[in-house]
Amino acid sequence: MALIKSISGTRGTIGGKAGDNLTPIDIVNHTAAYGYRLLQSEANPKVVIGRDARISGSMVKNLVVSTLQGLGITVVDLDLSTTPTVAMAVPNEEAGGGIIITASHNAKQWNALKFLDHKGEFLSKSAGQEVLDIAASGNIEFAEVDKLGKHILKDDYINWHIEQIMALPLVDVEAVKAKDFKIVVDAINSSGAISIPPLLEALGCEVIIINGETNGRFAHNPEPLKQHLVGLSQAVLSNNADLGIAVDPDVDRLAFMQEDGEVFGEEYTLVAVADYILKHNPGTTVSNLSSTRALRDVTEKAGQTHFASAVGEVNVVVQMKANNAVIGGEGNGGIIYPGLHYGRDALVGTALFLSHLAHENKPVSFLRQTYPSYVMSKNKIELSPTLDLDRIFDKLKEKYQKQPQNTVDGLKIEFDTDWIHLRKSNTEPIIRIYTESTSEVMAQNLSDKIKADISDIMRNSPNED
Repeated sequence: MALIKSISGTRGTIGGKAGDNLTPIDIVNHTAAYGYRLLQSEANPKVVIGRDARISGSMVKNLVVSTLQGLGITVVDLDLSTTPTVAMAVPNEEAGGGIIITASHNAKQWNALKFLDHKGEFLSKSAGQEVLDIAASGNIEFAEVDKLGKHILKDDYINWHIEQIMALPLVDVEAVKAKDFKIVVDAINSSGAISIPPLLEALGCEVIIINGETNGRFAHNPEPLKQHLVGLSQAVLSNNADLGIAVDPDVDRLAFMQEDGEVFGEEYTLVAVADYILKHNPGTTVSNLSSTRALRDVTEKAGQTHFASAVGEVNVVVQMKANNAVIGGEGNGGIIYPGLHYGRDALVGTALFLSHLAHENKPVSFLRQTYPSYVMSKNKIELSPTLDLDRIFDKLKEKYQKQPQNTVDGLKIEFDTDWIHLRKSNTEPIIRIYTESTSEVMAQNLSDKIKADISDIMRNSPNED
């Protein structure tokens, strides 16, 4: 069980002791800190909230609503919704901010509060730190009885979100409708069931849903990775479908299953969408340091420039704005299309991908073969109090000093087209180890090599008590 406090919000497991897990006391404390900071900043005292379908969602939502009302803040409650829908609703409602109640890809025992600013984007590092400082201080004043905030329920925002997507110039509705795609959707028992199918139906697709009950009892590990999508693969094959779509519980990550039952690759969601965007609207692209090199290759093939950011949506967005990027995102299936909004959005990613597929006029598996073929290995090391991360990174930098290195976020070491990226996770007590090469064996060998290096460093450089 765990409680992780970060600049992007508060995440933890439900139950247990306050301060150690995400308990009602922690939920109220961090919601109050966020709301109090909003009031101190003189932003509009209105907050948009929404949740995914996980089991604890209603309980957490009720605490969040009451706490914000207690501060004198009006709450616009989208109830069961998606992360990108909440993000888009914030500026549309002219609200001072937003709170998304979701633990994204984490298992059912987890939940989280994700904090947004008035633009519907994640808080900056400084703003997030202010929330943490206020929560730690407990110096919060609540409203008197005549100044309590209102609670307004608006549970039809997903339809509005879909309408905005359908109106985008690069979403070719007629081309997609003409293809009459048959698509299987794995909604992982959450908000994907009430958002992806309506979008696909608006695009003229035949839709088959699996794991469509919005009960939060996830039918499998909710992270949309190959090993978790066996059921989707089987459903695509048995239904002779053109495509399979998998999302995470809050619908900001997007993965595809090919018509042959093989995964398209979550890393290649962004690559394919970027390819489509670059063909119609050339410009720069951005992904984080842990994303596939294939996006850089596709971008440079189009005669454009690719930029890399630190991991984290807020960091990608900052880099995108700084370089006026036409498309960006993260290799975990997170599409950020500034033509709609600056946030990861599986709905707009789906519409753009289908437009691309309709224009290319080839099966999904054939489309995948048109892109550079890299394989990524994603591993992790559990963090412990005795693990001196700075010492490990310093030793690795010294050992590989002749190789190009990037220390913007952890440590990335490049070997021609291969690379290794090590960083401390923002959401779990682990070190993430990402490696990429032209084959699965080579990518895993890189990962094994760096793990062995870390073991040697720990063995030869013990921490001092």
